[in-house]
Amino acid sequence: MLLTGLLALGVTTGVFISLSILLLVAERYMANYGTCVISVNEGSSVFELQGGGTLLAALYENKVFIPSACGGKGSCGYCKATVLNGGGPILPTETPYMSRTELRGGVRLTCQVKIKENIEIRLPEELLSVKEYKGRVSLVRSLTYDIKEINMDLIDPEEINHRPGQYVQILAPGPDGPVFRAYSISSPSYEKNYVQLIVRLVPGGIASTYIHNLKEGDEVIFTGPFGEFHLSEDAATEVVCVGGGAGMAPISNIVHSIYHRWPERKCHLFFGCRTTKDIFYLDMFEQLAKEHPGFKVTYALSDPLESDEKWDGDTGFIHLSVEKRLTSEHKRQAFMCGPPPMIEAATEILKSKGIWEEDIFYDKF
Repeated sequence: MLLTGLLALGVTTGVFISLSILLLVAERYMANYGTCVISVNEGSSVFELQGGGTLLAALYENKVFIPSACGGKGSCGYCKATVLNGGGPILPTETPYMSRTELRGGVRLTCQVKIKENIEIRLPEELLSVKEYKGRVSLVRSLTYDIKEINMDLIDPEEINHRPGQYVQILAPGPDGPVFRAYSISSPSYEKNYVQLIVRLVPGGIASTYIHNLKEGDEVIFTGPFGEFHLSEDAATEVVCVGGGAGMAPISNIVHSIYHRWPERKCHLFFGCRTTKDIFYLDMFEQLAKEHPGFKVTYALSDPLESDEKWDGDTGFIHLSVEKRLTSEHKRQAFMCGPPPMIEAATEILKSKGIWEEDIFYDKF
């Protein structure tokens, strides 16, 4: 009986392996889709390529850079494009990332669209101006035990134009090939010749490990800028910033960009830390508040230690500080970056303070 069972197992395994090999051969030699044409925005960009790959890969190969934070695995939901013709039916892997409006409008995840025919797509015009940059690391500084500040001087192109709060995607080497990961720009928008990042080390994180091991003089490739943050040009609109951890990056950009251009504008920064070991930039912002009376800064500790007994600031989650200290009497915009639970809790508080949902911008990465 044992011999018979082993024989049956061997036959089954052999059949499975044979079928797998046949499928691979069929995919390589029989699924020949020939040359396909990709048309972007009614022909503003057109390129030909051999079919069989993904739409996302085809766009990147032809220097059309769109957001993609998961390396094309279909798990971030960023790489969206409106497919007007071609592309086949939407896949079950895509629908969780789509609203009903997007489903009706033909929006797809480009990493899930396989090129088997000519395809016409539409992208936001600003994505067509996104570029690939080469930078050289000029500064690496530890801000806390797990957060570093990295400056990258631009080599090619030598300048970058970005709005306060936008982000770039760093190209990092991974075990299965290069991957892109999104990081907000922390340097202010008036600085054109370098990009600064604030990066927390994520245990096992491909890109954060790569960035934390960078040394001065190393060269880095990234694309950008990306992002939907739009700071109002109306100086009478007060700005509220809420963040935590490495979510400081876009907030620092926004605050310094504001006071470079509008010295009298009102802005309130709320920033959450677990303990005093997680605090950084507080002295810098307190000095900025002395120079600009319209600027207020509130830090809060969510899990203070006994050694933090000298802390005389707020304690508790940062959205509670927003609820306590923010009034409901001004025209405002809000910008947030941090953990999803923080974003969700703070959003409800901000709306209760009279800020319209369309005036609340956030990044959860």
